[in-house]
Amino acid sequence: MAKVTVDASTCVGCGLCEQNCPEVFEMKDDGLAHVKAQDCSNCNLKDVAEQCPVNAISVS
Repeated sequence: MAKVTVDASTCVGCGLCEQNCPEVFEMKDDGLAHVKAQDCSNCNLKDVAEQCPVNAISVS
């Protein structure tokens, strides 16, 4: 299983990850993206990570 993380010091809170994969990512009150699940049957998490404009998402 992949390990998904969001670097809070890099995240700018654009919401693109949540928009592309709401099963895994959610925006919280701090204005940043957070990981709520480690896998998704509907999304390619590496593709979602590559779309992050500040490269704050890691999938390993």
